[in-house]
Amino acid sequence: MNRLSLRDELRGNAYPGRGIVLGRSANGSKAVAAYFIMGRSENSRNRVFVEDGAGIRTQAFDPEKLSDPSLIIYAPVRVLGNKTIVTNGDQTDTIYEGMDRQMTFEQSLRSREFEPDGPNYTPRISGIMHIENGGYNYAMSILKSDNGDPSSCLRFTFAYEKPAAGEGRFIHTYKHDGSPLPSFEGEPKPVAIEGDIDQFTEMVWDSLNEENKVSLFVRYIDIASGTYETRIVNKNQ
Repeated sequence: MNRLSLRDELRGNAYPGRGIVLGRSANGSKAVAAYFIMGRSENSRNRVFVEDGAGIRTQAFDPEKLSDPSLIIYAPVRVLGNKTIVTNGDQTDTIYEGMDRQMTFEQSLRSREFEPDGPNYTPRISGIMHIENGGYNYAMSILKSDNGDPSSCLRFTFAYEKPAAGEGRFIHTYKHDGSPLPSFEGEPKPVAIEGDIDQFTEMVWDSLNEENKVSLFVRYIDIASGTYETRIVNKNQ
């Protein structure tokens, strides 16, 4: 399977919605995570990422313009020991609490479904990175409606052991813009990961649709030591 250009994937899609990229840096020494959010409504665009301990959370850029916090205010990233959880909703907390009780990533998500925002029924996308004793693996999940049927939830989990240097997987909520918005289909896409954290962050941010992009989080974790660097970019400053 050929690695796709993440730049081309982003530039060629005006509205992928929310997206997660997990993988390994080109030199093999870093575990890489990226999470971005986009928005079409004023409520969705009125957000920023802020650091929250070892993770991040979303908050309203202008609190007076916040009309409905239910699906847009959450903690996309949390850290549990040597595990980093990245999701597009409050299922971050579900995974954190489940795994803290010795449940697996997949088991923790059994209590959740896609978002209740018909007719889109936005998929819940999630990822988890595990770094231990110089080793690194990750997994990704998508919970989605069955072709827009809210009575049926489809659950997919993809696990990646010993990921190759310079390679990642990209999953996003929507195939493209539309009404209703069509859900992502298939496996997470194999994409090339290039450059250091600043180069990668700049590439992703510059490739997202200028009108719809809202915020971006990128983290490079040193696999040997567990130390990390984080970058946050917000359109609202």
